[in-house]
Amino acid sequence: MQIQDNLIHIHQQISQACQQTNRLADSVQLLAVSKTKTVQDIQQAINAGQQAFGENYVQEGVEKIQYFAQKGIPLTWHFIGPLQSNKSRLVAEHFDWMQTLDRVKIAERLNKQRPVGKPPLNVLIQINISDENSKAGIQPKEMLGLAKHIENLPHLRLRGLMAIPAPTDNMHQQKMALSAMYVLFEQLKKAFPEQQIDTLSMGMTSDMETAIACGSTMVRIGTAIFGKRHYSTN
Repeated sequence: MQIQDNLIHIHQQISQACQQTNRLADSVQLLAVSKTKTVQDIQQAINAGQQAFGENYVQEGVEKIQYFAQKGIPLTWHFIGPLQSNKSRLVAEHFDWMQTLDRVKIAERLNKQRPVGKPPLNVLIQINISDENSKAGIQPKEMLGLAKHIENLPHLRLRGLMAIPAPTDNMHQQKMALSAMYVLFEQLKKAFPEQQIDTLSMGMTSDMETAIACGSTMVRIGTAIFGKRHYSTN
């Protein structure tokens, strides 16, 4: 029951954050980050109405996708971790969304490996908005070039942007990074008016309210739903 209670609380927080900025509550989607969590944990979230889940590890994510597919439970699965090119086929074949696209090579592989008969893979371009050497993502100035390349790949559908800003207790710095992402998001929409650019994935447990105030349409929440993660040898 704890997971269900946590989800209710988070939805209340999202609704309050939206009210404070005159946004509709349904304009922000909750992505439950279920990495390292069991299928039993995920089932509890499903029982509470959660249908979109994010996974960071390819093989672990595929096993969960297959488990719930066999049970006939319709879910939406997002890959939100760094992707090595030798694992791109598994993402192309099993996931609905790829949020961390930051290389032409990966885009081309995903496009080629997306199975015939499946809808295009929804993709987000990951921006390294805090310019961290340790973080994946492209520089803002590279966004439009990668977007143009994706536009010409028929088995991918560009839906927007994703970012993991540097963690900080400085509210001003936090807001600066998140606001910069919104500017890029609007720039992308303007540059590609015929594309379905509708998703700005940013905001986690520590900065969810600020992210919503800055225009996020999808927050990625893990620990606040499922509790602390228990890492194995993954």
